[in-house]
Amino acid sequence: MSLTPTQKKQFRTIGHSLNPIITVAGNGLSENILLEADRALEDHELIKVKFAVGDREAKKQLISEMAQIVEATIVQEIGNVALFYRAAKHPDPKLSNLLR
Repeated sequence: MSLTPTQKKQFRTIGHSLNPIITVAGNGLSENILLEADRALEDHELIKVKFAVGDREAKKQLISEMAQIVEATIVQEIGNVALFYRAAKHPDPKLSNLLR
């Protein structure tokens, strides 16, 4: 799913105040991390994920791999943090970072 520049700007503004809810470290993308990311995207639609891996190329590979597996769009990558978006099937206004 492709986002318009206006949507990306809006999501980056919202994402600025979010804290990373998942940290990917040395073990890479385990099944539990991917399940948690999938659940978080369904609940919140817009999430921040911190990647604590040393190599820049490995980090870029993990970010794109995670986006592909959980079927999310990468909104922004800054340093060790990536912002992911996926529209929820049934958004909950109490949980969604976009509807609050």
